[in-house]
Amino acid sequence: MFYIVATPIGNLGDCTQRAIEVLKSVDLIACEDTRHTKILLAHYGIKTPTTSFFQHNRFTKGDYLVGLLKEGKDIALVSDAGTPGILDPGYNLINLAIKNGLEMTFIPGPAAFVNALVLSGKPCHEFYFAGFLPNRTGARKNQLEKLKQLGCTLVFYESCHRILASLEDINTVFGDKEITVARELTKKFEEVLRASSKNIQEKLAQSKPRGEFVIVI
Repeated sequence: MFYIVATPIGNLGDCTQRAIEVLKSVDLIACEDTRHTKILLAHYGIKTPTTSFFQHNRFTKGDYLVGLLKEGKDIALVSDAGTPGILDPGYNLINLAIKNGLEMTFIPGPAAFVNALVLSGKPCHEFYFAGFLPNRTGARKNQLEKLKQLGCTLVFYESCHRILASLEDINTVFGDKEITVARELTKKFEEVLRASSKNIQEKLAQSKPRGEFVIVI
């Protein structure tokens, strides 16, 4: 069996009992970063062997893992945090397993964009998750202009290095609109800001922005 296992996005206490049981029982855990995953495994006393599965080895390692599954091994796939397949190379392994007709199941759990969307108070019945915005200002504004036409709640991820620039472009495209910016969700320094993009930009600019951000428009 191939298990796709969601893991905590910050607070280790968010790991489900079912996820713990699966991670203990499988023959191998495929991790985006074994060092990162071993922190979680140590917390729950899980001693299952791990192997790396990340962006640069996803093709060669994917064939290897599929081979093990065909031999009858049970394998769990985890990402560094949250749900595998969402903006990480786990998608490639999931797709490869499907093409090979392998049996699989999903152990549900956290996803940062869902946390932020719910905390924002914005309509959740129709939304568009756009992942990361483009790095460059011109491309980012073009993308925002296109997404603006959707007329539903928009959700993005952003890094601490680009959050101020992205908020500037959001203010340009959407005007003085109330948005939500969440960072470090479920962690000690969790913060959820609900204000105009300009006001949030000014607040974050007062100190060097840190952490991983989710923007909800």
